[in-house]
Amino acid sequence: MLKEYFKIFIDGYYGYWNYLTSEIFYPSWHNYFWWLVGISVVVWGIELLFPWRKNQAAIREDFWLDGFYMFFNFFLFSLIVYNSVSNVAVEAFNDFLALFGIQNLVAIQVGTWPAWAQFLLMFVVADFIQWNVHRWLHKSPWLWEFHKVHHSVEQMGFAAHLRYHWMETIVYKSVQYIPLAMIGFGLDDFFVLHIVTIIIGHLNHANVKITYGPLKYILNNPVMHLWHHAKHLPEGSNGVNYGISLSLWDYIFGTAYIPNENENEPLGFDHVEEFPKTFWQQITYPWNRSKQKA
Repeated sequence: MLKEYFKIFIDGYYGYWNYLTSEIFYPSWHNYFWWLVGISVVVWGIELLFPWRKNQAAIREDFWLDGFYMFFNFFLFSLIVYNSVSNVAVEAFNDFLALFGIQNLVAIQVGTWPAWAQFLLMFVVADFIQWNVHRWLHKSPWLWEFHKVHHSVEQMGFAAHLRYHWMETIVYKSVQYIPLAMIGFGLDDFFVLHIVTIIIGHLNHANVKITYGPLKYILNNPVMHLWHHAKHLPEGSNGVNYGISLSLWDYIFGTAYIPNENENEPLGFDHVEEFPKTFWQQITYPWNRSKQKA
């Protein structure tokens, strides 16, 4: 059994390395790497042409740090360890289920639904799970220490979207795995869905003023998300505007908060100026309890 898991672990490295090199060196329309680059360039261009905070530099504070986070979290973390470990974890979980005669977790068969209906269901269900996980990141003192990395952003820009601690990937993916596995999606490829969520996430963090009019009650937007990052929150609140792609959940559950459209609202958290400024210091911060001031 251990030998089988070790083989899955090693194969995960080879498989992901081949995937990553193919992504970079063989551009195509079905390619996450170059879509991420393209979306980033377009949204950055929109920031430069139509800036909400006009006094913010084109190369804003921590621009290059956030750029590194963007590629580390989207690609390099999986290369270092996540892809191989997660492959082993999934296989071990399936082996555990097999002890009880369970072959799969599918409880809702939607494979015969139209493709658009499957996409919509996946989008809504995944976003609701992420909304709940996001609330948890704010309410749990332990998880907040990891989530602080994302909230250490003091100037919003598209690349801030993917500035987050790698532990968040583990938390989000772990919590999502069983609920999503219980839905028997017939589609093997949710590429378009992932691209849509990247576009929404980039725009939500961008230096642009977009609210989507009446659709603001459904879609998260830059004005709403700015207040999620605000340094000064309502008294007694752990956070507001937890929506990832959808604002719907915040309006339904009473966590929506947009007191005004002040583009210069201070961002971060108490003592954010004392938070580490380098990548390595930030990702090791949660374990440096004796050195924490932020």
